Amino acid sequence: MDTTFEEMRQQMAILKKKLEKQEIINESIIRQTIKKNASSILTHYYITTLLCILIIPFSYWVFVKLNHCSMAFWIGTSIFMLICMGVSLYNSQNLKGTNLFEKDLMESQSHLARAKKLDANWLLIGIPLCLIWLGWLTYELYCQGNEVANGMFVGEFTGAAIGTAIGLFIHFKTQRQYKEMIEQIEELKKIEE
Repeated sequence: MDTTFEEMRQQMAILKKKLEKQEIINESIIRQTIKKNASSILTHYYITTLLCILIIPFSYWVFVKLNHCSMAFWIGTSIFMLICMGVSLYNSQNLKGTNLFEKDLMESQSHLARAKKLDANWLLIGIPLCLIWLGWLTYELYCQGNEVANGMFVGEFTGAAIGTAIGLFIHFKTQRQYKEMIEQIEELKKIEE
């Protein structure tokens, strides 16, 4: 009887070790997935920042030098790009460094929820700003009244349609990644309890 009881105790200890190992593996997989999603979002923010920096001098050349748009339009475009860059850099601070996931899980979840909300709110602000910018560009080109300006109208609306599709795809992917990270932190909190 004692040997059977001892065997059961040993089997329970082995089972307990296996379960702890499985729990550690699950936690490790969840943390890797969170880091991967955060890295993807940060890459998006850094690319956006780089593009904003490059667009400022490029837009001067395209709009002012080639198409004779007003300096006010280029300055407005540059301010818009600086705002986009600022929002991207600001929001990236909520994801900076992989140590986000080594902090208190409640704090990490709070940072992610704040970043997700800012990203969603930026869409609501960015769309009207883009529409104002497109309207201003249309006015600038209309004032030109030449064949080049007519060709630019086609390019403007084609670019706006393609840019909208790409932008919405990226936005919804980012929102989904934020949601996944927040849910995965919930899973980590359950594991740690």
